[in-house]
Amino acid sequence: MHRVSRTTLSSILRHRGRSHHRSAFAVAAAPHSSAAEVKPGSRWYSSVISHKCNCGKCNICKPGRRDAQFTLKNGFSVARRYESTVAASDSSDSGAPAEKYEYQAEVSRLMDLIVNSLYSNKEVFLRELISNASDALDKLRFLSVTQPELLKDSLDLDIRIQTDKDNGTITITDSGIGMTRQELVDCLGTIAQSGTAKFLKALKDSKESGGENNLIGQFGVGFYSAFLVSDKVAVETKSPKSDKQLVWEGEANSSTYTIREETDPEKVLPRGTRITLYLKRDDKGFAHPEKVQNLVKNYSQFVSFPIYTWQEKGHTKEVEVDEDPAEAKDDAGEQTEKKKKTKKVIEKYWEWEQTNETQPIWLRNPKEVTTEEYNEFYRKTFNEYLDPLASSHFTTEGEVEFRSILYVPPAASQGKGDLMNFKTKNIRLYVKRVFISDDFDGELFPRYLSFVKGVVDSNDLPLNVSREILQESRIVRIMRKRLVKKAFDMILGISMSDNREDYEAFWENFGKHLKLGCIEDPQNHKHIAPLLRFFSSQSEKEMISLDEYVENMKSDQKDIYYIAADSVSSAKNTPFLEKLLEKDLEVLFLVDPIDEVAVQNLKAYKEKNFVDISKEDLDLGTENEEKGKEIKEEFKTTCDWMKKRLGDKVASVQVSYRLSSSPCVLVSGKFGWSANMERLMKAQHAGDSSALEFMKGRRVFEINPEHPIIKSLQAASKCGSEDEEALRAIDLLFDAALVSSGFTPENPAQLGGKIYEMMGATLANKWAEQTVYKPQILETVEAEIVEPAEAGSQK
Repeated sequence: MHRVSRTTLSSILRHRGRSHHRSAFAVAAAPHSSAAEVKPGSRWYSSVISHKCNCGKCNICKPGRRDAQFTLKNGFSVARRYESTVAASDSSDSGAPAEKYEYQAEVSRLMDLIVNSLYSNKEVFLRELISNASDALDKLRFLSVTQPELLKDSLDLDIRIQTDKDNGTITITDSGIGMTRQELVDCLGTIAQSGTAKFLKALKDSKESGGENNLIGQFGVGFYSAFLVSDKVAVETKSPKSDKQLVWEGEANSSTYTIREETDPEKVLPRGTRITLYLKRDDKGFAHPEKVQNLVKNYSQFVSFPIYTWQEKGHTKEVEVDEDPAEAKDDAGEQTEKKKKTKKVIEKYWEWEQTNETQPIWLRNPKEVTTEEYNEFYRKTFNEYLDPLASSHFTTEGEVEFRSILYVPPAASQGKGDLMNFKTKNIRLYVKRVFISDDFDGELFPRYLSFVKGVVDSNDLPLNVSREILQESRIVRIMRKRLVKKAFDMILGISMSDNREDYEAFWENFGKHLKLGCIEDPQNHKHIAPLLRFFSSQSEKEMISLDEYVENMKSDQKDIYYIAADSVSSAKNTPFLEKLLEKDLEVLFLVDPIDEVAVQNLKAYKEKNFVDISKEDLDLGTENEEKGKEIKEEFKTTCDWMKKRLGDKVASVQVSYRLSSSPCVLVSGKFGWSANMERLMKAQHAGDSSALEFMKGRRVFEINPEHPIIKSLQAASKCGSEDEEALRAIDLLFDAALVSSGFTPENPAQLGGKIYEMMGATLANKWAEQTVYKPQILETVEAEIVEPAEAGSQK
């Protein structure tokens, strides 16, 4: 009994006998008759047919019929066996009889998978067909070692591609080994049977391979990618083992194909294969010469055989211009000979142009490649106009073998701050010099090294059937590890070069990427840490490395100190630095938002722990421990009084050993957020407000026992702990410490009001004008005596 899968049966029932579901199925039909009953040369195959009668008289229902079958609902009969020799089919246009064959697979479903599901990009069809042509040429080269007569035609080993945009066809011709009739049936008629894989197995079994080979095929479905863009495909092939040229023809929606002999002498090939694609209406854009040339350069640039494309050319020439009859008549009487008029025109012509480079630079000996050649390859491959900062050309052998060239670009192509665009298409993967993909998301390089550009070429990688996706495996993990190691070596070489400006340029563009690596890749901390650069309290203008910091450490210094802030200016003026500067201890300034998280993930460098000087329990080594205990005891009452006033704003109030000139400072808890981290978390769009409130409660208020303000508050705590002015002084002191320590006050307006009130009390009548009242003294004026005038004197 024949076995048919449940999926196949459900498909048959669902479509209820439609004509396009009557195609042949790949069912291994074992003959029910004896070997003697099988005719020589006959072929057995199985198919699905539709039959609804149950008369018991017709050929199908007749009892005892030896066709193995079983009946389903709705009158379907499955798995009828046909005994058939090669049957004559419709004759071709040339008049020669064509022979019809059945595909040896479940074609209707498999072809649909290939055309619609297997390949994500239509343009890979040309890559697959060129790879097949390259394999045919390689096979011929291998076999000619022991059979020199195969090369008797003395044809060049090459691939030629010609397009016809008017008729929408593409023709790919190679001068390779060609195929016999049986090979056509086996290789093109049997889907998923790789002729290349079979050839390699034969070479291995006979031990005739003799070294490295460049054969590409392995899955046996690459040829059918032609139906991605074609309605019909014709394959003309001539093997040096045969005098006949055969023509294979198949259509995208057909379950059969035809093979016939070529009878037209003009179409006969000396040797090799010619594939003609009759493009679909929507895909006729592929028939333009420029499009084909670009596809060859992208996917098959480094195939080991020359690839020629049929290109339109033009050159300028001068031609005579016909004179106007009127002007010729006017000039007829003149005896002087005039110079004939000419004009320049462009004369077009067609010729073969080699499109690929047969010798990729990564296959050459690194000692023979100059720096200019590396730079030129970089600019050409990645469309850059600047030379790279560094390059690394290497070959890895052993468990995994591959060749690679890596580059560090001179600048970030997506902008200095763009850390989220990881799919940069910077790594081009080749398998046996055929381009596979440049669309990776961490398979070959971690995301933080996505800026590294280069090519990787391997002869054996775990690809999926479409050869577009790199499958996860142990080989890929080993390859990734070695590529990352080489990338770090290349960057380290830049950092150790005599030209310090090169690494400064690298750090300006890609420093954030390496800091991201501290977070995402703990296994490579030992490679990342030496490459990091920071400003410090002793180097505010130039960044220093962690190695330079460790070299400058004091003999008794156990830790690497750092402070996180939004700028170098804020970091160098923070009160946390006071005591460390007195002791001449260097402090790293972390001024990038990502710096603090990166350093916290590093934890240590060369057995020196990273310590945040803005957090509690900072141990700077006190000179006199006994004196420190006495001071703590002396200010215990003051600390408790201040804690009672501040309440839940702080976790505790303690005596500080990190201050020298400031009265107080607000430090974070050992496991809490620093002021810089709190500012960043507040800026997050989806920040956790509950976590923010919890971390705020872990602040510790430290006071400087030597400062006059603190001594005054100590006296106030002893005399009158409920004095309003003393309590307001504690509140103002806390708010001032909040700001000077880098935190953001919850109520800035209230803080401003306290400052204004204090200023008003301090400055009242200090510079006001002193006005003294003086009474006015009147002067005595003598009266003037005026004598009366006589009456007669007036008129």
